[in-house]
Order: sequence, then structure tokens, then C-alpha cells
Amino acid sequence: MARTVLPSGLRIVTEEEKSVRSAAFGIWVNVGSRDESLSTAGASHFLEHLLFKGTKRRTSLEISSAIEAVGGETNAFTSKEYTCFYARVIDKDLPLAVDVISDLITSSVVKQEDVDAERKVVLEEIAMRDDDPSDLIHDLFLEKYYGDTPLGRPILGTVESIKSMQRSTVFNYYKNRYQPSDLVVAVAGNFKHKNVVNMVEDALSKDGFLHQPKSDYALRTSGKIKVPGRGEVTLLDRKTEQAHIIYGVPSVARDDKKRFALSILSSALGGGMSSRLFQEIREKRGLAYSTYAYNQQFAGSGVLSFYVGCKPEKAEEAIKIIQSILQDVAANGLTDEEITRAKGAVSGALVLSQEDTGSRMTRIGKSELVYGQVLSFDEILREIADVTQDQIKEIARQILPESPTLAVVGPFRSTSKFERLIK
Repeated sequence: MARTVLPSGLRIVTEEEKSVRSAAFGIWVNVGSRDESLSTAGASHFLEHLLFKGTKRRTSLEISSAIEAVGGETNAFTSKEYTCFYARVIDKDLPLAVDVISDLITSSVVKQEDVDAERKVVLEEIAMRDDDPSDLIHDLFLEKYYGDTPLGRPILGTVESIKSMQRSTVFNYYKNRYQPSDLVVAVAGNFKHKNVVNMVEDALSKDGFLHQPKSDYALRTSGKIKVPGRGEVTLLDRKTEQAHIIYGVPSVARDDKKRFALSILSSALGGGMSSRLFQEIREKRGLAYSTYAYNQQFAGSGVLSFYVGCKPEKAEEAIKIIQSILQDVAANGLTDEEITRAKGAVSGALVLSQEDTGSRMTRIGKSELVYGQVLSFDEILREIADVTQDQIKEIARQILPESPTLAVVGPFRSTSKFERLIK
């Protein structure tokens, strides 16, 4: 891995892999839905759409056709804390990918007619999410868990905020938040680091983008965030065939050294078919088709969540099983066999996920942006291998007995029976 910081504060990280014929190029922006106010709710994601609508040099069609004409792909995504624009191409076409994606970042025009057209697309995206309870449940949970705060609001924004979003609001958000010191350029594939730096400098220098007053980059930091939704239930009464449930407890922030032990604990609890959750809920009792655990980590906060989709009449039983599993692990920890299996699962999944240049670009870009450093594979695997049973016991006792937050979508008129379960 190689790293260069330009005078403007922009960071470039690359991972060269000579054995492949592809290259993935991404620009990571240190802005997400967490940075929005009530008046700009959904602006980060809305802007992600709008930057593909046209620049000073290219129309929307020219942006997409330039990459597709060489067999490549381009896309973007928005999270709570960052946005990423990327392209994956054959190695010889890397200069094209650099030029096209950089053009979006420096020279998008955000026309009024494009705002009006793309507004409809985002509203359709919100409607699509609302029609899928297995998707909607995750936003409902975070809304209850974090309350009416930037972390609690949906990345997509709301129907009201998107309908009222003005062109000037989105454009000013773009110009204020897309600064060199807020960007990380990440590239993985068959190339030379020096050549990439030259390409990036040339592409991003257009319109004087890199000639702005230098601002030192700063990692996103936050004090410990209060969680207003602890011990509470949120319910969306809907006539669905399944009840969709998320049971979540406070976890650790993303910079906490306990995160490696937590990844093993999460895997053992609900990371695969051999996990406690899957075995108890699906294999032994046949209560659900889908059940799993997942961990979300942000600056200053984190949450460990457990999902299950089951028949409405089995919802209480499923929640009680989750509680029983968490109580047992909090009291007794994991077995040696479970820890060994979970370490293997976490390590193996990491290695297998890095078999393509797109995944490698994502790993180094995200790591540089959120941690300010990129750990090597060997360093990460060593951290996982070094986690002890005592460390897992400690974090299990720390977080699993915590007062939970519960989100439910299904044909239920009252939250009373769910409230009794978690009190």
C-alpha cells in the first residue's frame, strides 16, 4: 500500500496488484447524512444522484457512456458518515475512470431541471424502501434508537425534506462540503502509484479545485453519544405475512480497540448457519427463514442488532429466544469451539472479500477516511487471532445485558406486549 498527501490536504492511497487486469478508482468524501440539519435532511444522498446528471464538460449520457463503452462500471453510495463515487475498468482505461469521476467531484453543474427530475427518482426510492418491511425495519430501528438526531434520520431523507429541497440548498451543500481536505482517493489494481498521483493531480486541478486554500484534514471525532431510545419499542402496524423484528443493544464506537473482539462475538451470535441465533431460531425450531446479527459503528457510538423475520404469532417467542441467548453468553461467554469457528469465519470472510479490485479499493479508501490509516491484511488477521476468550467475555458482559431497543413491523395494534418483554 502506498500513500501520498497533496499540498491541498487531499489524500491518495493505492494498492498495486500486478496479477490482475483491472483497476478500481474511488473518491471518498467525508460527508454523509450525519452531517445534515433538518433543512438539509437527505441532501448527501440527493447530491450523490445529482452529480451524475451533468458537469461543465459532460452530459449525463456522456458520463455513463464513457465508462460503459470500455466495459467498465460506475456508481456511488451514501452512508451516515461518508459518500463514495467509483468506477471499475480494465487497467489501461484507468486514466478515463480518473477523469470521469474527478469531473463529477469538481465540475458538476446541478441544474434546476435535473434537481426537479431527480427529486422524483429519490421519492420513488423512498417509496420502494417503504414497500419492503425487511428494509424499512432498519431505518425504523435507528430512528428510535438515536431519536430525532442526524444519526437517527434516514439516509434517504423524508418525503417532506426531499420535496422541499431547493436547488440552491443542494448546490451550496456540494460546494461547501466537497473540499480537497475532505476527500480520499483510493485506487486498487494494476498500475504504478506515481502514475496514479499524476493522473489525480491533473484531473482534480481543473477549475482550480486543488488550488483552494489548504485545510488540514481531520478525522471525524465525537464524544460519547446519548441513545434516547434505550428500553423503548417502536412499532409499525402493517398487514404483513411476517413480523420483522430488530432487537439492539449499545455497542462500541468505531475507534474502540474492542471492535475486534466484538466482530468475533457478533459472528458467533448471528454471523452464519452455525451461529447461536441461526441454530436456535431456524434449525431447532423452524421459526424463521432469515435471522442474523450485525454491528454498526460510528464516531462516538455503536449498536449491535439482531434481526428475525417470522410469523406474527411467533414474534414473542423469537424475542424471548434472542434474550435467552444474550443472557447465557453474557453470563458464561462463548465456548472455545465457537470462538475458533468465529475467528475463522471473520478472517476467511475478510480474505475472500478482497478477491477483486473493487473490494480492495473500498477497504483502503474507507480505512483512510475513517481511521486515518490502512492496516495491512496481516495486521488485521493478527488482531483477530489475538482476541482472547477473556476479552470476548468482557465485552459480552459489558453490552449484552444493556437495556435493548426494539423495532417491529407487523400486524400488531399495540406495543404493550413487546414493552413487557424488554422491561
